[in-house]
Amino acid sequence: MTALVIENLSHGFGTRQVLSHADLVVEPGSFAVLLGPNGAGKTTLVSLVTGLYNAHQGDIRIFGHSIRRNPLPALAELGVVFQMPTLDLDMSVEQNMLYHGSLHGLSRREAKERADEELERLGVRNRRADKVRALSGGLRRRVEIARALLHRPKFLIVDEATAGLDVSSRQLLLNHVRSLCREGLSVLWATHMLDEVAPSD
Repeated sequence: MTALVIENLSHGFGTRQVLSHADLVVEPGSFAVLLGPNGAGKTTLVSLVTGLYNAHQGDIRIFGHSIRRNPLPALAELGVVFQMPTLDLDMSVEQNMLYHGSLHGLSRREAKERADEELERLGVRNRRADKVRALSGGLRRRVEIARALLHRPKFLIVDEATAGLDVSSRQLLLNHVRSLCREGLSVLWATHMLDEVAPSD
């Protein structure tokens, strides 16, 4: 089943039209890139797909579930890394992970096991007891990606997560997410950076 289908999607704010009759399809296990300059509507589209906004027109389906008509099973398939950081700076890395797990109905034990696994994959498990504010920007983004994968979604949305990071941090995140596609994860990667569009080797 197709990971994401967007049909005839339009949205605006007041008299300003941001999206007009947009269509998009993301196939399972694919790495789809939403490329455009700042202000092009990428974050608005992400906000519509994740249910933060209600579209003025059109339909959004995630693995066959309409965001408008059946939002809960649709959103359950999603992991999201938003453009603006959403970690609690005064909580530890592990506390942020466990809190996210509780929101998705995971037991503390299961959330802890999954947190250790995802943090290890991104090379930040050794920082799990540190408060988030003690981490660099690149490490915080790694934690956010690990957190987004904690409940094992089938579809990951990443909105400008590499903006402001150094080249090596950007490449690490990009390579990791692309590797997840080879494991079957579907990804929508929103960016204004042309070099992130190049296919991996």
